[in-house]
Formats: sequence, structure tokens, C-alpha cells
Amino acid sequence: MEIILAKRAGFCFGVKRATQMAFESAEKGGKTYSLGPIIHSPQVVNRLEALGVKVLRELDEISDGTIIIRSHGVTSEELEEALRKELDVVDATCPFVKKAQENVKSLSEAGYDVVVVGDADHPEVQGIVSYAKGKVYVVGSEDEAARLPRMKKIGIVAQTTQSFENLEHVVLECLRKGSEIHVFNTICDATAVRQQEATALARDVDCMIVIGGYNSANTKRLAELCADIQPRTYQIETAQEIDPAWFSEVNRVGVTAGASTPKWLIDEVIDRVREIDGAKIS
Repeated sequence: MEIILAKRAGFCFGVKRATQMAFESAEKGGKTYSLGPIIHSPQVVNRLEALGVKVLRELDEISDGTIIIRSHGVTSEELEEALRKELDVVDATCPFVKKAQENVKSLSEAGYDVVVVGDADHPEVQGIVSYAKGKVYVVGSEDEAARLPRMKKIGIVAQTTQSFENLEHVVLECLRKGSEIHVFNTICDATAVRQQEATALARDVDCMIVIGGYNSANTKRLAELCADIQPRTYQIETAQEIDPAWFSEVNRVGVTAGASTPKWLIDEVIDRVREIDGAKIS
């Protein structure tokens, strides 16, 4: 059985940067917190907690110390509250997410009603939305965009982990809703490249393994895209979840991972698959 690992599996630039900043903060000691999980990898969060980084749900829980802003960003109100409390703020917001926040703010100030393409329940989207000063709508699909009201000026940004196809479909629908459209393609290049590599790999293997947190939007999307092509697609967080039965009559296994998945988790999965069938990796 041959194992083929996608070239760009695992940490993207923003996640790698945030994780490095979090571990560096932990090493300094003192009261250190993160507002929400620093990235969507429970295993990385657990390692940080072992070093003393406590995950908070709200800033009301603390009055001093260091607060790490997660890679997905936080709302503008939360950031203002942290500064008002004079906390030591380590802003690990992904630069691409930060750009989406800035785009929403500038569109709103220019008089556009803002449409954010993404998952309304995702912390990244909740943070992005908070930078709008006027009307703002969150849509996850073309069908949801079809239910938007008529607007004179529409500004559009996307959650960084959205697929380009979904953004395109929403934009086309918005063309029917307004006379002036301003679109910022805020999809992260790393996300697009991972999706392209994953789908190409799924077409060439008998089984796909997608590694990443179940709370990770980009990992979930990778798994969905692969499953559309290769029905024998399995999303896992750790090597312990692998079922040897998955590899019955399988000659080639594809492996990819979400942007929040550390290399050590990928290595453990590959080692486990190799143990099952004495597989070789390429």
C-alpha cells in the first residue's frame, strides 16, 4: 500500500505564526491566557494548557495578565475591552483575517451594506462582522444570498477558508440584488492551494485521510471536497481513530491535513498507516 502525502498539508503561515507567538508567550511565564482556542487543534491547545496558557471564553474572567488573540481574531469590542483593561495583548490574528476585518470596516465607512460569505457561527466570521458600522449580512451559500434584500451598494468579503466557487456563486447572486458591487477576495491562498491539491489527490487514490480538528472549518471543507470525489474519505484528529478496515483492497492512500494540524500529528498518522500494511510513503 502506497501513502501519498499532499505537499501542503498542515500548518499555514497564519497558524504557524500564531502558534509560535503563543508558545513564546507561555515560555515567559506569568498569567497567560488565550481568548478562545489559539487555533482549531485540540491537541495543540492541550499542549499550551500544560504550559500554563488558560483558554478563556470571556475577558470578564480576568483583570490582569497576558491575553493572546487567537489566529481567527476576535471582535472589535473584545479587543477594545482588552486594551481598556490594560492587559498585555499578544495579537496573533492571522494577517489575512486582519485584512478581511479592515476591508469590512472600509466598505462600511464608504456606505456599502456588507455581505460576509461564510459560517455565521464561526469565530473568524463573528470577528469580521464586528468591524461593520452599518448593515451587515452573513451568507453561507448561493441559496442564502438569494434571500438577501435589494441594496443600492453591496460590499462583499469572504471568510478566509471559503472555497472560491462558493464566493463566486454568492457574488453572482448579489449582482441581482444591487446596482453597485465591490468585492474583496479575502480567501487565503493557502486554503485554495490545499483544496486544489487535496481534490487532485482524491482522484488518484483509493482512500483519503484528512487530518484536523473537528472544530476546524478548513479541515471540514477539505474532507467534504475529497468525499465528493473519493467516497472512502475519512476525517480524523489523531492516529488512534484509524480503523484498519478502511484499507481493505486499497493500493494507494492519500493523506492531507487542515491548516491547524501540526506536523507531529501528521507523522503519527502516517506511521500508524504504515504499521497496518507495511506501507511505503511517497
